[in-house]
Amino acid sequence: MTDDRTSASQTSRFARPGTGWAEVGRGLTEAAEAVAAHHHGAPLPSGDPVAVLSAVTEAIGAEGIPETGIGESEALRRMARLVAEYGLDLTHPLTAAHLQPAPLSVAVAADALASATNASLDTYDSGPATLALETWTVQSLARMAGFGPQSGGVFSPGGSISNLLALMIARDHTASRLGVDVRHDGVAALRRPVVFCSRVAHFSVHRACAALGLGESAVIGVEVDSHHRMVPEALESAIREAGDVTPLAIVATAGTTDFGTIDPLTEIADIAEHHEIWLHVDAAYGFGSLFSDRLCGLLTGIDRADSVTLDLHKVGWQPAAASLMLLADAGRFASLNRSVAYLNPDDDVEAGFSGLLGQTLQTTRRPDVLKVATTLMAYGRRTLGEMLEKCNDLALYAEQRIATELQLELVAPVTLTTVVFRYRCADLDVVNGELRRRLISEGKALIGRTQVRIPGEDEPQTCLKLTLLNPDATQSDIDALFDEFLRVALEVESEGTDTLSEKMVRVSE
Repeated sequence: MTDDRTSASQTSRFARPGTGWAEVGRGLTEAAEAVAAHHHGAPLPSGDPVAVLSAVTEAIGAEGIPETGIGESEALRRMARLVAEYGLDLTHPLTAAHLQPAPLSVAVAADALASATNASLDTYDSGPATLALETWTVQSLARMAGFGPQSGGVFSPGGSISNLLALMIARDHTASRLGVDVRHDGVAALRRPVVFCSRVAHFSVHRACAALGLGESAVIGVEVDSHHRMVPEALESAIREAGDVTPLAIVATAGTTDFGTIDPLTEIADIAEHHEIWLHVDAAYGFGSLFSDRLCGLLTGIDRADSVTLDLHKVGWQPAAASLMLLADAGRFASLNRSVAYLNPDDDVEAGFSGLLGQTLQTTRRPDVLKVATTLMAYGRRTLGEMLEKCNDLALYAEQRIATELQLELVAPVTLTTVVFRYRCADLDVVNGELRRRLISEGKALIGRTQVRIPGEDEPQTCLKLTLLNPDATQSDIDALFDEFLRVALEVESEGTDTLSEKMVRVSE
C-alpha cells in the first residue's frame, strides 16, 4: 500500500522534513552555481548607484506579479545572478564599512533549517524544540554576562528593538515602583520621565523614547571624554540638574557605533545604584568582547546592569537578525505578560503548554536561536574570542599604518575593531566624502563614514571609518586598502574641490 505522505513528499512544493530539506539544499547548489558564474568579485558592483539600481529593476522586468511563474529553478537562478552581479560581498577583505560581518557557513545552514521548520516562539505548539533552545541559549549568554539564575531574556529583530524593549520594561518597572500602571493609564501619569545616555549613544535610544510616548526630548545627553566615553561626573551632574523629573533609565554604551568605545560601566553602575535608576547597557557591538580572554575586561561592570542589549549579527558572525535583550531579573517581564484564549489560555499554561509570548512585543517570532545555538556548539567561546582578537589585531595594525602616513590623521584610538580617520586636505568634508564614494563606485573598497566633533573645530567634521569584522583578512589586505585609498585620494584632490562641488550639485538636481 502506498504511503500518501511519502509519495507526496517526493513532489511537494513544501520543505518537508528530510527529503524536502534536501530539495532546499539542491536549490542552494543551483543558486551557488549562478553566483560563481556571474559574481563581480568586488565589495560592491562598480558604477553609479542610480545606474546599478536601474539595472536590477530592468533585469527583474516590468512591475506586477506575473500570471504564470517561470519555475522554481529559473527563479532561484535569476535571483542568484542578480545578487552576484549587483549585490554586496561581505567576505571580501576590503569590505569594511559597517557592523555587518560575513556570516559563518554553519550559521547560514542553521538559518535555513530555521526557515524550513517555520517554527514560532510564542507558544509550545508553535515549535517546542526551539523554545527549549532559546531558554538554553539565553541562559548561557546571561551567565557569560555575569547574571544569576533568576535572569532571563529574549531574541529580537535587532538591537534597536532590544533597546526599545529594555526601555519599555524600565519604564513599566519604574512606574510600578511609583504606584502607576503606565500600561493602562499612559505616560501622562508620570512626571517628566527622562532617560540619560551619552552624547554619542545610538540613535535608537531617541527612537525608543519617541515610540514609548516620552518624546525624544526626554533623552538627556551626557558629555563624553576625549575617547568618546561617558563622563561619570557629567552623568552625576546631569541627574542633579534635571530637577523634578522621573528618571526611567541610564543607558551606558558598550561599543559605540562610530568608535567602538565603551563607557566606564562600573562607575556608571555606582551612580545608577545610588540614585536607584534602572541601568541598561547597550552592548549590541561590544558584548562579543566577552568571548575573548584578552578583551573581556573591557566590559567589567556589565553584570551590574538591569538589562543588556547584544547583537550576535555583529560580533558573532550570524546572519541578521540575531539580537537579544537580557534581563538580570526575568520577573520584570511581568508587565508584558498576556493571556490570550486562542494562544496561551491559563489551563494550557498550567499543563506545561506555555511559550514566550509574554517576553516580547511580537507574537509570531522566528526561531533565530537555531543559528546562534548551532554556532555556540560548533565553535565554543574560545574560537569566537580568537576570531574577535584577529579583528582587533587588524584594527591595531590599521591604526599603525595611519600613523606612518603624513596625509592621514587618526581621529580616535582603537578599542575594538573600528578605526576612525580622515584624509588631511584643504576641504576636508568635500574630499573625504568623495573619497568614499569613489572607492565604492569603482568597486575597489567599501569603507564607512561619519561626522565627529574634533577639538578645536567649530562643527562636526566628515571622517572615514573602517569596521573590521573579517578574521580572514590579513595585514596585506589592510595595506592594499590604504594603498588604494591614497591613490584615489590624490586623484580626487587633484580634481579640485570646485569641480567636486559642481558634480554634487548636478547629481542633486
